[in-house]
Amino acid sequence: MRKYISSFVCGFSAGVLQIVPIIKNFTCCLIVPAASYIALTLDRKARNIVDKVSMKQSFMIGLMTGIYASIFGSLFDILITFITKTNDVVVAFPELQRMVNNFPVDNEIKRNIINLFQNIRNDILEYGFSWLYSISVIINNFFINSIFGIIGGLISGQIINSRFNNSSG
Repeated sequence: MRKYISSFVCGFSAGVLQIVPIIKNFTCCLIVPAASYIALTLDRKARNIVDKVSMKQSFMIGLMTGIYASIFGSLFDILITFITKTNDVVVAFPELQRMVNNFPVDNEIKRNIINLFQNIRNDILEYGFSWLYSISVIINNFFINSIFGIIGGLISGQIINSRFNNSSG
């Protein structure tokens, strides 16, 4: 755990930002990669590393940052949904129905999709919790944040290493 404490701190921060209404739209493409960069920088400072960073270390710091961001982001999203008994699915349900009705598929499939989301919406409104919603949030966050954490970590490693190439030349 001590080895990835910077990933834990930055992943927690990214997880918190992941539930802020307008900012959450930038989670995958900006927040998680930036958190990976900050985690890599903090890790290097904490361990007094002045050499180039290895791509393995960049990969692992990015991956762990993404995993921590997905854990905390999912936890906070599910907790806030439970407390408030509302979320994006509940709010956007009428637009979701219109969108599904415009799909070029069979009416039976459209009806099944709308019923599925209706069940999720009803569970959230009534209990503040939906198993299907919770599982989909966890899986989605895990894959998306891990991938963008890795991308952010690898790009960050290249950025940090380019400083060594520019200063030695």
